[in-house]
Amino acid sequence: MKRPNVIIFYCDDLGYGDLGCYGSEAMKTPHLDRLAAEGIRFTNWYSNSPVCSPSRAALLTGRYPARAGVSHILGGKRGTAGLPLGQTTLAQTLKANGYRTALFGKWHLGASAEYGPNAHGFEEFYGFRAGCIDYYSHIFYWEQGRGVNPVHDLWHNETEVWDNGRYMTELITEKSVEYIEEAREEQPFFLYVAYNAPHYPMHAPKRYVDRFPDLPPDRRIMAAMIAAVDDGVGEIVEALKRKGMYEDTVIFFSSDNGPSTEARNWLDGTEDLYYGGSAGLFRGHKASLFDGGIREPAILSYPAGLQGGRVSGELCAMMDLYPTLLELAGIGEGEGAAAGCDGASLCPMLQGAAPMPERRLYWEYGDQLAVREGKWKLVLNGKLDFSRAAADPVHLSDLEHDPGERINLAGQYPDIVQQLETDVRRWYAAIREEAQHL
Repeated sequence: MKRPNVIIFYCDDLGYGDLGCYGSEAMKTPHLDRLAAEGIRFTNWYSNSPVCSPSRAALLTGRYPARAGVSHILGGKRGTAGLPLGQTTLAQTLKANGYRTALFGKWHLGASAEYGPNAHGFEEFYGFRAGCIDYYSHIFYWEQGRGVNPVHDLWHNETEVWDNGRYMTELITEKSVEYIEEAREEQPFFLYVAYNAPHYPMHAPKRYVDRFPDLPPDRRIMAAMIAAVDDGVGEIVEALKRKGMYEDTVIFFSSDNGPSTEARNWLDGTEDLYYGGSAGLFRGHKASLFDGGIREPAILSYPAGLQGGRVSGELCAMMDLYPTLLELAGIGEGEGAAAGCDGASLCPMLQGAAPMPERRLYWEYGDQLAVREGKWKLVLNGKLDFSRAAADPVHLSDLEHDPGERINLAGQYPDIVQQLETDVRRWYAAIREEAQHL
């Protein structure tokens, strides 16, 4: 069977409720809505972290963030270390098996060339290494309080390049379309399209802002940034169709974590203000282990290999994408697949051979811990965002009856709390011990 091309679209701080196909009435995302309608839309897909760097590490390695060596947000100062070089990435494995590999957009897994995309299997890189940049000047401004000066952060492979005045979302799309147009039928490619939108700063061209005249200012800019991404996805899909590659391309779309409540989103953090992005009905935001921080929109399309037009409620996570894509590409353990992967291949479920087996998913971030098994979700020391703590340090939810995690059942089911807490603390102790040796 022909090996498929692979495209991963990965947004930044996009919430579960920020797409039309996930219930938003304000955001206009026709291209993504169409992709979801023709492909598979997931309703129980989780990031492995509520913040960006660890989420991206899990996506690219198939491992829990701490096991991948990245459990916190990495700094943007030049020379900052990142994803350990001993970790095997999806790009490296696909490259070793005959794929061309490229990343356009945000890296955030090491701000030095030593830890950059080219060192982790990407043959072609155009983008930035830090966590965020000004969309037009491409300057990283955001660590000045910690003694880091603003620094220009736009690179073609390991060479600094200047494209001042160009909107970053459109640059990412443009580079991706050019890459597809130059692709050869005989060699499959892996393209990682890492949009920084809708992460702050809140920048969008006027033509996108003008699409949303009836929204208040903060939501209007957010909607415009998401619309630019949606247009970009549409352009890239159209490029595939022009090349006759669409049917044979696996496309995955998601986001690294939930929407941000940071003041740099033009907001003062008070409860009565609408935060720029939406987590839908879920509690919590970016940096929270409640579902608002980690449950993500996720769309998978592969016309030649998977039946589309369906919605999946199976429990999945970003680390599952690594083994799933390798199986779809026909790459087995003897062909360079990484050992020690924590994710599970979704292929048996996606191909209708078997449902997903029962599983537990674990999370750690700062002093928060969480575990989900079936309908039960336990959050310890839960926060609602970077600064606001939840009312209950031990919170048990029945997600079937309370998907928004508003009702704490810890007092009613002490045995379940004890079992899940014991398991997540044992898991956390084990990965901390392993992380010390990375």
